[in-house]
Amino acid sequence: MIKLVTTIDINEAYSALQHPEAGGISLFIGTVRNHASGKSGVTQLDFEGYEPMALKEMEALAETARVKWPIKKLVMIHTLGTKKVGEPVVIIGTSTAHRKDAFDSCKFLIDELKKSVPIWKKEYFDDQTVWVNSHP
Repeated sequence: MIKLVTTIDINEAYSALQHPEAGGISLFIGTVRNHASGKSGVTQLDFEGYEPMALKEMEALAETARVKWPIKKLVMIHTLGTKKVGEPVVIIGTSTAHRKDAFDSCKFLIDELKKSVPIWKKEYFDDQTVWVNSHP
């Protein structure tokens, strides 16, 4: 399951990772925090992305991960739109026969998504608003 959404359903993502041969499921959930770049006072984030390119890049990352690890199921979901502190903005998950492969493939996917997928965010602070690359 690879998609861009306005709201992440964590239960749907977990269900999509179920596989009878998977003994390990690794699930990363990234949320909005109340600070950024050493500054407190974040109130919300706005995410924008170039959807066709973002989905294409997410598919390419998934294929690379499937070649490197024996992945049974894979989930990559990122939100677009406005998110408040505490709300999930990205969920990455893999299911594999063994936990090490699940951990390693999940870490690879979130690290690479942050490097290459064209998604940007606007950070709203108590005193200013700043556009930044969502995934530096």
